[in-house]
Amino acid sequence: MAEWIYETGIGEARAALIEDGEIVEARIEVEGAGPRHGMIATGRLIEITHPSRQGIVRLDGGAEAVVMPLPGAITLGASLLVEIVREAIGEPGKPKRAKARPAIAGAVAKDGLTLFDRISASGFPVTSLLPHQADQLEQYGWGEALEAAASGQFTFSGGNLRISLTPAMTLIDVDGHLAPFELACLGARQSAATLRLFDLCGSIGIDLPTVGGKQERLAVANAFDQAMPQPYERTAVNGFGFLQIIRPRSHASLCEILQLAPVPAAARALLRRVERSGLVGATRITAHPKLCAFLESRPDWLGEIGQRLGGATGLYADPELAIGGGHVERA
Repeated sequence: MAEWIYETGIGEARAALIEDGEIVEARIEVEGAGPRHGMIATGRLIEITHPSRQGIVRLDGGAEAVVMPLPGAITLGASLLVEIVREAIGEPGKPKRAKARPAIAGAVAKDGLTLFDRISASGFPVTSLLPHQADQLEQYGWGEALEAAASGQFTFSGGNLRISLTPAMTLIDVDGHLAPFELACLGARQSAATLRLFDLCGSIGIDLPTVGGKQERLAVANAFDQAMPQPYERTAVNGFGFLQIIRPRSHASLCEILQLAPVPAAARALLRRVERSGLVGATRITAHPKLCAFLESRPDWLGEIGQRLGGATGLYADPELAIGGGHVERA
């Protein structure tokens, strides 16, 4: 039976759905990422970007959200109750604000669902993992899953997938050494599994090997359908092997979380290793200078790891280390 493993870390919460001894869904919720999906809150209209259609509200907590459609005859400075329908998503050079809509009549303010709330509502049992316990996440391949999401490279028997994040859509390129039809079917199944694993949503394009006739293209599409749980919509596989999928999007994917903010992601992963090092008391973390600079900007995180280990935590910068490297030792 499938089971969620959940862990509360410094700066993030983590969860993995385990089926048949493998991670089939990997999720990270970043601390302070902004208003969560489903949140209902009061906002003040600070800008009208498209009259009668779209504007920007500033919520009580200070975060901003794009709201559409605008209520009729609303003016700048007016207050309105909105519901968050998509969380803020990072994007190179132009982060996307959260997206909201006017709340329905009679709605009352409430918080959005946390990661723990979402996995608890999935119907699968949830096991909370503590730092002093065996690292079940890593035993099931957590590190490998995160490395694939961060690099955008996913290898399977007979081929590989390359995931590219673009402002318009997420693109997946399927390549390999198998015969075109065999690779297209296998690539379609692996693409579906990867969408689920990394929580890739929104508009997604899959570039599969070109196959022959209509029946082969139908078989490739069916291979995708058999591996992809609902909800989603898709096109047919066209003559060039391209398949487009639309999945409801309410928050950032694992690839976006890791690729669009690699230094914070690496810092949180390093603190996880530090917490599980088994060391007690004062410690020193050695890491890349960018990682040290980021951690110095988060004294609350350093204070928390020091509290968990029972001693102060110092930093030492080593430019020879990779961003994803770093280690800890007794001070």
